[in-house]
Amino acid sequence: MNLPLFISKRISKPGLQTFSSLIHKIAIISISVGLGIMIISYIIMGGFEETITNKMVGFVGHLQVTKYTLNSTYEELPISKEDSIYQFINNLDYVRHVQGVAHKVGLIQTDEEIHGIVFKGVDENFNLEKFGQVISEGRVIDNKTGQPSFEIMISKKIADLLKLNIDDEIRIYFIQNPIRVRKFRVVGIYTSGMEEFDEKLLIGDIRIIQQLNDWRNSLVGTLEVFIDDFDKLDEAEEELFRRTKYDLFVDKITDKHIEIFDWLSLVSRNVTILLTLILFIASFNMISVLLILIMERTQMIGVLKAIGASNKFIRRIFTYHGIRLITLGLFWGNIIGLSFGYIQDKFKLIPLDPVNYYMDYVPIKWEWSGIIGLNILTFTVVTMVLVIPTLLISKIEPIKSIKFD
Repeated sequence: MNLPLFISKRISKPGLQTFSSLIHKIAIISISVGLGIMIISYIIMGGFEETITNKMVGFVGHLQVTKYTLNSTYEELPISKEDSIYQFINNLDYVRHVQGVAHKVGLIQTDEEIHGIVFKGVDENFNLEKFGQVISEGRVIDNKTGQPSFEIMISKKIADLLKLNIDDEIRIYFIQNPIRVRKFRVVGIYTSGMEEFDEKLLIGDIRIIQQLNDWRNSLVGTLEVFIDDFDKLDEAEEELFRRTKYDLFVDKITDKHIEIFDWLSLVSRNVTILLTLILFIASFNMISVLLILIMERTQMIGVLKAIGASNKFIRRIFTYHGIRLITLGLFWGNIIGLSFGYIQDKFKLIPLDPVNYYMDYVPIKWEWSGIIGLNILTFTVVTMVLVIPTLLISKIEPIKSIKFD
């Protein structure tokens, strides 16, 4: 029989109106609130990273392969899809998908407004499924007919600025010598929440740019590469750069849009600091609670010592007692954190300003390994600090403690 565990169970059931009962509740609440906030912070941060990364990748891919050029405009030098480099990239183990795109600067003119845009031409391999996640009205373009498609997708911001709706027709003046004009029909309106794209980017058929640039159908301006694991982005970029031709440049999404990923990194660092502070406060509260419980049980400690109990034996009693309080706190902390996450994920009750946060509601990402890790970390750290208050037990003398009141 584990006698310290038996005694800890007996003293862990104080009367409902006693001081010990209040201390027990404070301990459980401090642990549960702390863990609940840590879980909420973790799943929200994961949601931010996943949502923003998926949106960015849907627009530009994980890696972009272009030809070296001294030109600082959006104009690109052509890459041939018939070249061995295209098949080489497509056959790499870590590459999930490759699509060819090209860019062209132009102006949209309506009866009331003129607006500068970047026309992004996409080929038949364009990842429409991923891009379709940001379509708020209409549909994605149909560019698989074999003929140039004059359908385009525009952002909600451009649509509101130019007062455009689905099925409206617009003229785009492409900036080149001589200037050329093409007529398009709006079939889709997207909302990315990212100002860099929403202010200027239009999605259309790459064949339009190929005609404007007098390119063959096999020529593209950029190869957008999608990989299987975002965590291996640096390794993939390094290997792809090493194995491609000397005249090709490989750019990764985290460098191309460094300001957004730096912002995510800053938010992640702040969350880490928050989690550390919460864990420290929970540990400090647990030390305080156990010290109070030890002081309240001074007479019991004195009696146990008088009948021969060792300091180690008595420490185990209060350690078991503290572990029980921690376990109850973890249980209710998970209830708080997971309930909040479920409600927000299902009903999206907390809105955000998309201008500042790139999305219109607080996102949630269920990463169970991380949630379990937070539980293990909290349990381990707070249990370890229980050693500190139990050191007081060795200072308690039986004669004085039995008369303690």
